[in-house]
Amino acid sequence: MKNKLFGTLVVALMATLSLSAQSDKEKIFVAGECGMCKARIEKAAGTVEGVSEASWSAETKMLEFVFNAIGKDVKSVHKAVAAVGHDTRQVKAENDVYDKLPACCKYERIKEDDKKKEKGEKG
Repeated sequence: MKNKLFGTLVVALMATLSLSAQSDKEKIFVAGECGMCKARIEKAAGTVEGVSEASWSAETKMLEFVFNAIGKDVKSVHKAVAAVGHDTRQVKAENDVYDKLPACCKYERIKEDDKKKEKGEKG
């Protein structure tokens, strides 16, 4: 009985360690301006399955997040933040969603030329 319990615990521990070892840190550009943007962007990124942490910087405009490597779909993070009104270099927010952002959250919209500047960005 003790051997079965020990074996089960070992398997559970190995599974947990292998999942945590398969996490990837990703970084993408997300347009925004203020603390309200930060909260909205981080919340949207957190709704994507597999994202365990998300942090956006108003200074750098970069969203850093930890993504479980199993079934990883970084494009879904781009789509999630665009859905709440914030452009990324891969997905532009719908105009009507952007227009509903508070005045302090209005940022300069990303142009096609800007999308080509993928410097320092993965995904």
